[in-house]
Amino acid sequence: MNKVRGILIGRMQPVHNGHMEVIKQILKEVDEIIIGIGSAQLSHELKDPFTAGERIVMMNQALAEKGVDPSRYYIIPMQDINFNAIWPSHVKMLTPPFSIVYSGNPLVKQLFCEEGYEVRQPPLYDRLHLSGSEVRRRILNDENWQELVPQASVDLITEINGVERLKNLSVKEVSDL
Repeated sequence: MNKVRGILIGRMQPVHNGHMEVIKQILKEVDEIIIGIGSAQLSHELKDPFTAGERIVMMNQALAEKGVDPSRYYIIPMQDINFNAIWPSHVKMLTPPFSIVYSGNPLVKQLFCEEGYEVRQPPLYDRLHLSGSEVRRRILNDENWQELVPQASVDLITEINGVERLKNLSVKEVSDL
């Protein structure tokens, strides 16, 4: 029997409860999920503060925390390439075979549709509160960000002094002002 494999690609900056809900829903539709850690080359920037390795740890431990069977997912870092037309081939080269692409990103949807993939819009959960930008905003403003993320994300961000990192990144250099 062929396994139905889906792929979800996101920056996961950081992994939050919305990601976990979406993955849980997708796993009701497919046998296995490929979780692409997007923009893997980026880190230490306000919009992308965490390294691909840090995001992989957050995701892996968050899935373990939620009791997701490790044989049902692959976590793969994916660097951006600035050639949209060949990006689906780049993704295919990095991943196990898949037949369904889950994305809310119009460009990703268009590119994979053109390659003949089935593209589904993943369910969005409380997008107003559950977004990486909201988590990062709360961290910078000393608000309760912990309620938006799995314990695994709290643990990793604490371990790497991620709050301090984000605050340091938010300080504009005098030369930038």
